[in-house]
Amino acid sequence: MERLKVVTLNIHKGLSHFNRRMVIHDLREGLQALNPDVVFLQEVQGLNQRFALRFAGAPLEPQHAFLAGDTWQHVYGCNAVYDHGHHGNAILSRYGFLSFENHDVSDHGFERRGLLHSVVAIPGWRRNLHCVCVHLSLHERGRSRQLEAISGRLEELASRDLPIIIAGDFNDWRHRASSILERRLGMTEVSLARFGKAARTFPAMMPVLRLDRIYVRGFKVVASQVHKGKPWSMLSDHLAISADLERA
Repeated sequence: MERLKVVTLNIHKGLSHFNRRMVIHDLREGLQALNPDVVFLQEVQGLNQRFALRFAGAPLEPQHAFLAGDTWQHVYGCNAVYDHGHHGNAILSRYGFLSFENHDVSDHGFERRGLLHSVVAIPGWRRNLHCVCVHLSLHERGRSRQLEAISGRLEELASRDLPIIIAGDFNDWRHRASSILERRLGMTEVSLARFGKAARTFPAMMPVLRLDRIYVRGFKVVASQVHKGKPWSMLSDHLAISADLERA
């Protein structure tokens, strides 16, 4: 296969705007309808003992496992742990994971962040795909350090021209991630490649900020889309981005 469809979304722990409703079932239907090969998810609830008490029909299994169903395999990186549970990032893949590692890139103890790096075997590809799911700091200094950590981790892989996708919620208010990842890793952001600017994804009801990104190396960006309006504006406080990629 030469083409790959990927999606990224901060799922807001499976809750609607202002945490009013559990929308994880609708979210699973939405992802199934998009039918991606690889999904990058942030703010995934690996465990929450209060959800079952608060929301009727809340799945008892981890959210990444529930969303994956029988369609995708899944890996999860736990970042924030508290009395009643934990959350982090997850990657779902139609194809097999060869390995994964969750690397702690927290800038301070009050904001736990991780870099979930997985290696996926795509049928017919000579080289394995490296997928990195991130949710960067709300603070510029923390984001700068995290981008340096990402670049340092992947520079050797980029020098070997391996296919790489980095996706997630970059919280990049000042739009500095693109220049750093392009300079250090030779990566391209899918919305920039197609439309000349990053997509507006937050808040979902009336998106203004360009926070969510998909960066690629070793691919031609065939298509890119922000999934606006219903149902997506009701399924998180962020909007999903998808991209159709072709091996370069």
